[in-house]
Amino acid sequence: MNTSNELPSTNHPTTSVEPNVDFKKISSPIKKNEKGRFVGKRQKLMIVNLYKAKKQQQPGMKYKELMASISADSGIGMRKVIQTISEYKNTGECKSPNKTKIRPTIIDKIDDFNKNAIRQKIHGFWFRNEIPTTKKIVQAINDDPDLPNLPSTSLWRVLKELNFEFTKRNRNSALTERADLVVWRQKYIEDIRRYRDEGRTIYFLDETWVNAGECSSKVWIKGKRLIVVHIGSADGFVEGGLLCFESKKNTADYHDEMNGDTFYEWFCGVLPRLKDNCVIVMDNASYHSVKKDPVPTTTWKKEDIQNWLKSKGVVLDKPMIKFRLLDMVNEIRPRHDKYVIDEEALKVNKLVLRLPPYHCELNPIELAWSVVKNHVKQNNTSFKLNDVRTLLNEGVQKVTSEMWANFVSHTIKEEDKFYDIDIISDRMMNDEDHIMTITGDTSSDFSDE
Repeated sequence: MNTSNELPSTNHPTTSVEPNVDFKKISSPIKKNEKGRFVGKRQKLMIVNLYKAKKQQQPGMKYKELMASISADSGIGMRKVIQTISEYKNTGECKSPNKTKIRPTIIDKIDDFNKNAIRQKIHGFWFRNEIPTTKKIVQAINDDPDLPNLPSTSLWRVLKELNFEFTKRNRNSALTERADLVVWRQKYIEDIRRYRDEGRTIYFLDETWVNAGECSSKVWIKGKRLIVVHIGSADGFVEGGLLCFESKKNTADYHDEMNGDTFYEWFCGVLPRLKDNCVIVMDNASYHSVKKDPVPTTTWKKEDIQNWLKSKGVVLDKPMIKFRLLDMVNEIRPRHDKYVIDEEALKVNKLVLRLPPYHCELNPIELAWSVVKNHVKQNNTSFKLNDVRTLLNEGVQKVTSEMWANFVSHTIKEEDKFYDIDIISDRMMNDEDHIMTITGDTSSDFSDE
């Protein structure tokens, strides 16, 4: 890699710019590159040649002025000019752009709150003792002004993401949640109820983000933002538990900013601040779920699966096909399928409890985040990151222990609703009288009209 300030010479047979050219005397107007349009290899080479010529003509020109001048002369945005020069300094060449755009899917476009709202719409049918059908669900979602209008195929993709499926009974079918998710949710609610009865303190943690442009009238999606992690209980936020750092990526999902090492360091630092024998509730983000010892899956090579089994004391005394080996893995999986942070918590007599996927309404810290963000929105006037950080800290202080207690009480009511809905849907799906009187479209064939 070339680390010097001088650019390496090009080996491409391109027409260079004469050193004595006065760009200001060019009479024809510069045609600007359209926003969002790819900058090709020839354009990049033009930028490099302009850079060389201008450096030779005006060696004392400041860097920003030089980049602005090249941008004006080439009609290409200043950011792209800077990227091109940097690319050439580091690699010695100008590459053709990758013209394959990664377009967000409907799953990416709908946030977690809207996904939860869609699930609640479906649960509403069960609470009213109605079987959810295709037409009913589409109509209910599209009638809600706070939810996006979705064609049937897009809605079905979202429902699959939320672990819904069509369950057939006799000649009819109804939209139900996947059995493994229902079992997970039932066990979670039963566990957290038991821990409360035992008098154990229950902490809830989560991550969020705050934009520098956060204000009451609009939110700037792009630009600088803060990634925030905190933990709290019915007694309030844990003193000294706040982690706040500047985002380095310009992605829509703030989870991209966090990684297993960063979370592990924060988690181990906050453990001593928590009460003994407590329970720590969190979601299933990848950085929460780093395995202590990865367990073989179908993607593993057969030899690696064999070595893993032998390392666990399993005797392989005859040749076996891969699927038999994986079946043996599943038999001993519970003893070895452990998470790094769970084990750290157990070392200090604390327990991690994981929420079922897409159940943010069971985490009261979401309500606390709403208060914090509202404080930032109402008071952000400078849109500077340091000022937003100050407002963030003020917002955290505004969330009192009384507010936290109310948030937890609200969450307990949500737990009760989920537990009841599972019982209601199970009863209705196994009640022949209900199944035989389903009306409306009961087809599982979602298609755009």
